[in-house]
Amino acid sequence: MAIAGRRHPAGRLRTELDQVDRLLEGFLTLARAQRGALADRTRLSLRELAGAALHARAADISAHRLVVDSAGCVDDGAWTRGNSTLLTRMIDNVIDNVIDNAITHNREEGWIRLTTTDDTDDTKARLVVETGGGVFDQEQVDRLVEPFQRLGADRTHSGSGFGLGLSIVAAIVAAHGGTLDLRARPEGGLRVAVSLPLVAVPAEVAA
Repeated sequence: MAIAGRRHPAGRLRTELDQVDRLLEGFLTLARAQRGALADRTRLSLRELAGAALHARAADISAHRLVVDSAGCVDDGAWTRGNSTLLTRMIDNVIDNVIDNAITHNREEGWIRLTTTDDTDDTKARLVVETGGGVFDQEQVDRLVEPFQRLGADRTHSGSGFGLGLSIVAAIVAAHGGTLDLRARPEGGLRVAVSLPLVAVPAEVAA
């Protein structure tokens, strides 16, 4: 029993250190995006990035019996150009925040809807992620792009674990010349829409 007692503080310390690491990583990502440090730009598919982010959270989605509707994703993806690390982090944070909202605020067996489009009329590649859930105040949702803001005092998950998730998303989107639109759905839940400059589908994909 004494040995177990000594291990418990060590485990708690490791958890706290991991939280500090995640916080520092979040700050570094936010600072990098705000500086516009976008070296090594490449063409990326929003559909593929979103699919990878959903796959990474498959266990949570299954455990909470969330239904994912991705029928609105275009076949060849909505392609944009940017820094792979930052855009991957951006979409991870969008997916994390929407899934965490569904888990925390949605009813059992809730849903998530994922849509990607490539709109050649206004040259935008779009990713839209929605979920059902409680009815939120739009002013509260608007504040989610600021650091340390969360929906509800009981929320313990966000993109970085400290309410940095959507502030990082906003900074990365702005650094890539895009726009972020956060909406409280009138019927309940959230709608997160990211629009980025559209680029042509790579020839090897189009073929």
